[in-house]
Amino acid sequence: MSAQGGSGVADRPAATPSSATPSSATPDPAPSEGGFAVYVHWPFCRAKCPYCDFNSHVRHAPPDEARYLAAFRRELAHMRALHGPARADTVFFGGGTPSLMAPATVAGLIEAIDATFPLAGDAEITLEANPTSVEAERFRGYRAAGVNRVSLGVQALDDAELKALGRQHTVEEALAAVAVARAVFARVSFDLIYARPRQRPEDWARELARAIAEGCEHLSLYQLTIEPGTAFERLYAAGKLILPDDEHGRALWDVTQEITAAAGLPAYEISNHAREGAQARHNLVYWRYGTYAGIGPGAHGRLAAGTARRATLTERHPELWLQRVETQGHGIVGEDLLAPDIQADELLLMGLRLAEGIDLARHARLAGAPIDAARIAMLEAEGLVVRTGDRLRATPAGFPVLNAVIAALAG
Repeated sequence: MSAQGGSGVADRPAATPSSATPSSATPDPAPSEGGFAVYVHWPFCRAKCPYCDFNSHVRHAPPDEARYLAAFRRELAHMRALHGPARADTVFFGGGTPSLMAPATVAGLIEAIDATFPLAGDAEITLEANPTSVEAERFRGYRAAGVNRVSLGVQALDDAELKALGRQHTVEEALAAVAVARAVFARVSFDLIYARPRQRPEDWARELARAIAEGCEHLSLYQLTIEPGTAFERLYAAGKLILPDDEHGRALWDVTQEITAAAGLPAYEISNHAREGAQARHNLVYWRYGTYAGIGPGAHGRLAAGTARRATLTERHPELWLQRVETQGHGIVGEDLLAPDIQADELLLMGLRLAEGIDLARHARLAGAPIDAARIAMLEAEGLVVRTGDRLRATPAGFPVLNAVIAALAG
């Protein structure tokens, strides 16, 4: 699961030629505050998981990858024309299931990104993958294509739970894929979902310890939530799916923090844990409120636009997105110019998810005024935030109630 899930809005500016290409004479642009990234959305999956509300689609016939690659190239060029020159610090292939793409398609995409937004010498290039044996066989091809980090959607280390989550792999197959990934890539992460029905803290502790024993540098640990429009929402509404109550969920959260911290993988973001230096640099661009081009069906972006910022959203339906790109050079269906005060709200919303917190001076520049000192003092007195110099961050007690903390600061 990537962090590519922000909100998108609408308001189309004058059309910009989509045929713009970077010039070899263009000087290396100055790095943007928070960094610049490229997100590529591959929307296809073998099956739709019952908890998933991501823009993913199942097709009986394989998509025409050559046709999609050509469309990705066109949309990249359009995003470059909107944003201007930039160096890409990171690239993330999310979905859907990007590991259903042929390695040659991934290689073509990386080449196109580098030609449009030149890649930094140490660029992090991540690909999400399902941990099946079929997809693990492609890992060496992805590494040869330029991918240097893989994120595996393991989701559970219990076969019955995997079946309940609608996953297409077993625990044995998942751990075999993790082993292959660690042999091929220097950097490996995998996801787990907890706070599942009937899950006890002691069961989760054992499962988490087993995950940590795999030796990966990064874990994304998400509490199961009921998302609108999913199969789980229908089961939940019918009383056939019972999630842990708040007290039980908090106990599972506490177990998560204690075990990961003791193992040297503390939380650097609400749901993400890493060894020192192994944080997901791509997602840090989102959380540090950098800029990014989102290409592919249903992708969101935040592009530079003077003192404003251009929020972009592309057509969600894969075939309709493809038609739009082929006819008009891009699949954008929603744009909005975000004024500085709106950017300040987004900075607060994204940045306080991080253990490092936010730069209050940057927030004040965008908002036009500092956050009310009395509000900060109130939250400090309650032990929910701490201010150190010009940085404000949530405390361990503040993270489980972060939505309330943000509302109090922004209110």
